[in-house]
Amino acid sequence: MKKVFLVFFLTLLAAPVFAQMTLPSVNLGFKSTQDPLEVVNVVKIILVLTVLTLAPSILIMMTSFTRLVIVLSFLRQAMGVQQMPPNQLLVGLSLFLTFFIMGPAFKEMNTNGIQPYITGKISQEKALEETLAPLRKFMFTQTRPADLSLFVRLSKMETPKNLAEVPTLVLIPSFVVSELKTAFQIGFIIFLPFLVIDMVAASILMAMGMMMLPPIIISLPLKIMLFVLVDGWSLIVGSMVNSFG
Repeated sequence: MKKVFLVFFLTLLAAPVFAQMTLPSVNLGFKSTQDPLEVVNVVKIILVLTVLTLAPSILIMMTSFTRLVIVLSFLRQAMGVQQMPPNQLLVGLSLFLTFFIMGPAFKEMNTNGIQPYITGKISQEKALEETLAPLRKFMFTQTRPADLSLFVRLSKMETPKNLAEVPTLVLIPSFVVSELKTAFQIGFIIFLPFLVIDMVAASILMAMGMMMLPPIIISLPLKIMLFVLVDGWSLIVGSMVNSFG
C-alpha cells in the first residue's frame, strides 16, 4: 500500500513538468512556391543525396581503389596468412592510399566544378563536365587502348576521333578491366618469391623424410622474416603508388 501511494505521489509531482514540455513534430509534404531559390535548394539536396548514394561505386570503379585492394589481397594470400592483416585494415589502407593518389584530381574537381557551381558561377551541365574531366583524364592514363577499343566495339558506336568523344559509360568499364589486368599482373610478381620459399621448404622436408609435417609450418615464418627484412610494406606501397605515374 505504501508503494502504491509513493508512486501516485511522484506522478502528481511530475505532472506539471510533463505539462510544460513541448515535443517537436516533423511534417513531410509538397507545397507550391513562388521563390525559385527554394526550388534550387531542393534540387541541390537531391543531387547531394544521389552523389552520396553512388559514392561507394564511384570510389571503387573510377579511382585507384580497385588495383590497391586486389594487390594487397594477393599479398596476404602469397604470404599464407589467413586473416592478417584483417579485411578492415586492407580496405582502410586502400582507401587512404586512394585519397593520397587521387588528391590532385579531387582538388581539381573541387576547384573547377564543385565550388563554381555552389557559388552560381556555372550551370549544372558545365559543373558536371568540369567535375568529370579530372576523373576521365586519370582513367584514360590507366586504361589500355585494347580494352578501350573492346568496349567501343561492344557499344556499337562510331569510332571516336579523339578521346573527348569517348562516352564516360564506355570509359568506366574499360578502366575497370584494365585495372583488374594490372592488379593480377602485380599479384603474379608478388607470388613468385613466396612460391620459391614454399618449394624450398617442401623439398627440404621431403629430403629429410618429414612428409607428415606441413611445409607451411616451416615456410610461413621464413616468408614473414623475409618480408620484414626487405621492408616489404614500403616496397609494395611505394611500387603501387608509383605505378599510377
